[in-house]
Amino acid sequence: MPPRANPLKLNPLQLKTLVLFQELARHPETSTRMDSGEVFLSALPHPHGNHFHVGRKVVMSKDASGLANGAVWVALERKGLIRASFPMAVTLTPAGLDYETGITDQILHGSDH
Repeated sequence: MPPRANPLKLNPLQLKTLVLFQELARHPETSTRMDSGEVFLSALPHPHGNHFHVGRKVVMSKDASGLANGAVWVALERKGLIRASFPMAVTLTPAGLDYETGITDQILHGSDH
């Protein structure tokens, strides 16, 4: 049986932000894998205009407001999904990497260019 989506009951902004962190963690140009199983992200995007790219995916800027919201980072850290150094860097814990948000396909769109 697949894991239940959003078992920690993250709010929509927290879910969107975690999806972005998870996607950034998949790309070596934005992440560093650590022996502990965590992934350090230091190259966080700064959305401008109506979209930005993460690897081959496109993200609408409206879905990325949590990247600049300290309260979102605090909530994700409190739930054990990240270790935050707001606003500069974030480390995803194994729990954060594996967390099933249920909204990935709503946030990450295939790139047409």
